[in-house]
Amino acid sequence: MATTSSTPTPFSVDAERLGELGAVFRGALVTPTDPGYDDLRRLDNAAIDRRPALIIRCTGPADVVDGVNLARTTGAPLAIRSGGHHVGGHGSVDDGIVLDLRDMKGVWVDPANLTVRVQGGATWGQVDRETQAFGLAVPGGIVSTTGVGGLTLGGGVGWLVRKWGLSCDSLLSARIVLASGEVVTASATEHADLFWAIRGGGGNFGVAVDLTFRAHPLGPEIAAAFVLHPLAGSEGVLRGWRDLAVDAPDEVTSRAMLWTMADDDTAPPPARGRDVLIIGAVYAGDASRGREALAPYRALGEPLVDMSDMLGDYRFLQYALDGDDTPVHSYWKSLYLDRLDDEALSFVYARALERPDPRILVHLPAMGGACGRVGAADTAFGDRSAPFMLSVDGMTEDAARLPEVRAWVRATVEAARGLDGAGGTYLNFVGDDASDRQVVDQQYGANLGRLREVKRTYDPDNLFRINNNILPA
Repeated sequence: MATTSSTPTPFSVDAERLGELGAVFRGALVTPTDPGYDDLRRLDNAAIDRRPALIIRCTGPADVVDGVNLARTTGAPLAIRSGGHHVGGHGSVDDGIVLDLRDMKGVWVDPANLTVRVQGGATWGQVDRETQAFGLAVPGGIVSTTGVGGLTLGGGVGWLVRKWGLSCDSLLSARIVLASGEVVTASATEHADLFWAIRGGGGNFGVAVDLTFRAHPLGPEIAAAFVLHPLAGSEGVLRGWRDLAVDAPDEVTSRAMLWTMADDDTAPPPARGRDVLIIGAVYAGDASRGREALAPYRALGEPLVDMSDMLGDYRFLQYALDGDDTPVHSYWKSLYLDRLDDEALSFVYARALERPDPRILVHLPAMGGACGRVGAADTAFGDRSAPFMLSVDGMTEDAARLPEVRAWVRATVEAARGLDGAGGTYLNFVGDDASDRQVVDQQYGANLGRLREVKRTYDPDNLFRINNNILPA
């Protein structure tokens, strides 16, 4: 039985073999000698530079099935690239096969039944484009470029988490290509064990070629708060946000972000090049009521700029934190906080003032609400009881500074684990190697044994291992 400790078989393809494969696959087959290879293999995280032997641009489930079969029969390492990005670079692999789903980006909305079917390579921006035409939304992430499949299988924390939970909580079913090449539907009534596992267990069990979600009435007009304060002297604003977040109704999801704005026209003039505390919040309900509910978030302190009125369309909110095309070298770590008391806030604030690179983001999403009422064993995601998360998103444009940034992120999170009630990790926000056992164990806890049994059932030889890997029992 193969595990992550097994030595993978490097994959190579000559002209004759490529011709044979080309007769099978509908999607393009891209090798290192082909034009466009470097663009296709490039990952969002510039710190990770991998060279797959073959990139298969899948056009539909049949290409995925044949790609999985090819990897299984040749013993080649296999990575699945969904529509977006993972800071750990799980969408690629050296000397192996990448199934690139980004051409599979169809979205079909059924407004009568409040459902949305999404192909596995779509991004949340593409979903929002279609659903908002009907005044509907599916809980996604916090930027438009995130892939639907990867975010959902890993849980899915976003702007609507307190009202409707994680992305995986709105998942009704998914068609999965298994390691055997078989295509199955996972839902509450079909392959229920697999359906439980894919809601938080990541890509360990197969390739999600399409996902069907429950949609919720929201937008296009929304109420949002997005206020930028000077970081220096803003600890009181941070505490005021914490107090509002603790007592917020489910309709309000908010977050605090400690960062440095770009010194160019992508940032509003009063904040350009400034260290800032960003208070962001959205109201998942009637916009007129929401503006009243979010007024206290806008009234905290003396801001540099209040951008709230510019984000009155749900899609604008989802685009607000999208990055540009500047290559960024990244390393992220995260943990949950059972309480965000003054000691914890002072720690977070002090560390934010000491960031060794301006691109580092210290991020505090508020959790709780509907997300927190889902039992730890109800989905593979595990314990959701913490009302806050701390994510330390180490980023730098200078590759030479990455070791310093990585060390600072690790030291910050390690020190944060000493805070009262700190623990766990959010695997979608983790830049560690896919084989890091401690990281996986921290998240799944008591669910790990059951997950390993499901893994043994659907992927006993651990074909799907380029991820936050769960070993088969």
